[in-house]
Amino acid sequence: MLDHRGTGRRDLPTALGLALGAGADLLLADPRRHHPVAGFGTVAAALERRVWRDSRAAGAGYAAVLVAGAAAAGAAGTRLTRDRPVARTLTVAAATWTVLGGTSLGRAATAMAGVLDADDLPAARGLLPTLAGRDPSSLDAGELARATVESVAENTSDAAVAPLVWGALAGLPGLLGYRAVNTLDAMVGHRSPRHARFGWAAARGDDVANWLPARLTAALTAATAPLAGGSARGALRVWFRDGAAHPSPNAGRCEAAAAGALGLRLGGRNVYGSRVEVRPVLGAGRAPGSDDVVRAVRLSRAVWLAAAALAAASRLARRG
Repeated sequence: MLDHRGTGRRDLPTALGLALGAGADLLLADPRRHHPVAGFGTVAAALERRVWRDSRAAGAGYAAVLVAGAAAAGAAGTRLTRDRPVARTLTVAAATWTVLGGTSLGRAATAMAGVLDADDLPAARGLLPTLAGRDPSSLDAGELARATVESVAENTSDAAVAPLVWGALAGLPGLLGYRAVNTLDAMVGHRSPRHARFGWAAARGDDVANWLPARLTAALTAATAPLAGGSARGALRVWFRDGAAHPSPNAGRCEAAAAGALGLRLGGRNVYGSRVEVRPVLGAGRAPGSDDVVRAVRLSRAVWLAAAALAAASRLARRG
């Protein structure tokens, strides 16, 4: 029998916390007021105004300070709850709930499906910025559906699977550190003139942090595809054939697997402000419609819940 200080016992509160946090996100979605991630974003924006330079080195220092600070807060929480298993469980659960966004992603996409079903294009275009960064002003119903399915596929990894992976690997510091990395990429990692150099480190850090989670997301998409009426074989085929063609080292794997699972064709012309990208086609099925948005949400939920179960189980399995 393990000593009470052994790692097998010690990881039980973390495993329970990951499971409870995932359950809280499933039932409640994101905290509606005083969201800690929004607070982190406020601090990051204030620091950017003080330290911004058109320099990769300045941006790397900025990102390092903020990510290290978030991870250090997680490490402090780990130390403070070292011999308090109930406190550890509740702290990990609260952090997991805070950093997950799987249910909010699904709700935003489901709202898009509803307005597309109602043929309300102005409302659908108004909703798209909650899901994707592309310019919605000229998009028709089919393009809005495609953008939504692509966003659900990509953000299943970023918003849900990746935090759970890092929580399983590194506990509280992993949960908070990953969310800091991902938030900074959203804030400064895009290709605007201001952030082309300053945001380089944040963007590359996000690529590294999401490399493993994106591939796990693709694998779980194949594994859970039948739960959404999809094809596991199709997911694997399109993932391996088309996933590397996408300009992102990670998003393409998730989008290709979803396209194959659901029998869809993703990719094409995207407009981001003044920048136009023509992305390679992923999959060989039909163009997405509003019904496919609903199927993508169902598949996304199955994927990240499976990831939550794996994350909790991996903590229980750790030894020494």
